[in-house]
Amino acid sequence: MSGLAVRAAAAVRSPERREPDDRAAALGYFRDLLAPFGEKPDEELFDSGRHVRHRDLADLLVADEGVGGSRPELLIVTHALPDVVPFTAVAPYLTDRLGGRAANFSVAQQGLAAPFTALRIASAYEKAGRAAEVVIAVLEQTTLPTPFPLVRDTPLVDSAAALVLGTGGDAGDGGGPRFVRAHAAGSPADALGRELGEDGTLLVLGPWVAGDVPGHGGPVHRVAPGSYCTSLWLDLADHWREWGRDHRRIVLCDTDPRSGRTHVALFAGGGG
Repeated sequence: MSGLAVRAAAAVRSPERREPDDRAAALGYFRDLLAPFGEKPDEELFDSGRHVRHRDLADLLVADEGVGGSRPELLIVTHALPDVVPFTAVAPYLTDRLGGRAANFSVAQQGLAAPFTALRIASAYEKAGRAAEVVIAVLEQTTLPTPFPLVRDTPLVDSAAALVLGTGGDAGDGGGPRFVRAHAAGSPADALGRELGEDGTLLVLGPWVAGDVPGHGGPVHRVAPGSYCTSLWLDLADHWREWGRDHRRIVLCDTDPRSGRTHVALFAGGGG
């Protein structure tokens, strides 16, 4: 069956804090960025952060054998929170680590919708014959120059996930779960309406989905709190082999706490 299926994946959670080597340049940048809005960086907040850059998260993902051995034709970096310092173009940087031949770009400023958008883009590239191997990286760092409620109140940890997607082979014959579609709606019930009710469906709920989801009598996996846009993808990276083997369908669902919109991605497995 055609389409992109998971071939490898990696997850990173709470990497070690690093000492900032570019503090003056970063604070200067943030002063210039915030001044037109009558604000200035909170130096105490900034200094208390873990200073794990997107580049550091990318390096940790590449250290995984499956991700590091990939040679994608398309590479998409996604994130919902900005980098601690925006001085590295991470998509080209990561592409260089993975063979250097991929078309590459980032998807940002969409909240936790960004990885879902990346999956739709990757699927379109594959259908057009432009990419038989794709890497999607989801990055989340938590050192910010001004207070941000999601980081402060949750709290969030630095984390990252990467999916290597490729064509050929389905979950039923030893491959990983295959991406089918992704979409969004104004509530979990509306977003999940056409995805539940079939036997062999595993429902994976992110930490931002409030309450129970009606209409699903099958197994449910709930992602632990502590992440924003990386949440579902961390657990998919951890469990993609067993989920693909044990379930016919894997439905990933989370609700963006900022927009209130619910996003869903359907993968086809080989089990059930």
